[in-house]
Amino acid sequence: MLHEPAPKETGVDHASARKTRIGVILFLIYTFIYFGFVIIGIFFPDIMGINVLGGQNIAVIYGFGLILLAIAMGFVYNLVCSRYEDEMNGGEQP
Repeated sequence: MLHEPAPKETGVDHASARKTRIGVILFLIYTFIYFGFVIIGIFFPDIMGINVLGGQNIAVIYGFGLILLAIAMGFVYNLVCSRYEDEMNGGEQP
């Protein structure tokens, strides 16, 4: 991998609209799941204290799950957007 200067012009990204759409969809999914975490914490705090897995409570498991979900969604977003770019931009390199 060469470390060259960034190109001055990147050209038109024909996949921009599709990438934006998938980003918004993933954001809304994550927001909905995170909203569930907040609602449980506010209105049902006793539920968060229930031990479920290896002596850890729901709050810890749900919190780590949110972190892992965000990482997984980032990988999914990158994979899907890379495919969109290859398909719609003809695989051209900037």
